[in-house]
Amino acid sequence: QVQLVESGGGLVQAGGSLRLSCAASGRTFGSYVVGWFRQAPGKEREFVARISSGGGNTYYGDAVKGRFTISRDNAKNTVYLHMNSLKPEDTAAYTCAACVAGYSDCKAVSSYVYWGQGTQVTVSS
Repeated sequence: QVQLVESGGGLVQAGGSLRLSCAASGRTFGSYVVGWFRQAPGKEREFVARISSGGGNTYYGDAVKGRFTISRDNAKNTVYLHMNSLKPEDTAAYTCAACVAGYSDCKAVSSYVYWGQGTQVTVSS
C-alpha cells in the first residue's frame, strides 16, 4: 500500500511559479511510475506529466510542455512538479498518482492505482 500526499499549491499571479510536492509512504515507492494530473471545475481530469521510477524518463501533456518540469528524489520518497510561466488556465486541483506497471504502460488514467487527495492551484490574471 502506498499513500500519497500533495503539497505546495496556492494562489499565484499569472507568469509566476510554484513547486508542488508529492510525498509517499512505503519502501517500494522508488519502483513506481508517478504521474501528475489536474482537474478544473466542470472539466475532465487532464494528464499533466509522468516520470519513470528512476527519473530518467519524463513525458508531458501538450498544455504544459516547456513550462512544467517533473522530477523525483527517491531517497526522500518525493516527486516534484515545478510549474513556471503559470497561466489562469492552469487553475485546477493537482493530484499525483502512482502506477505499478512499466513506464510505457502508464499512459491511461486507469493504470494508476494509488492517488493522493490533491492540492489546489489558482492562477490569477
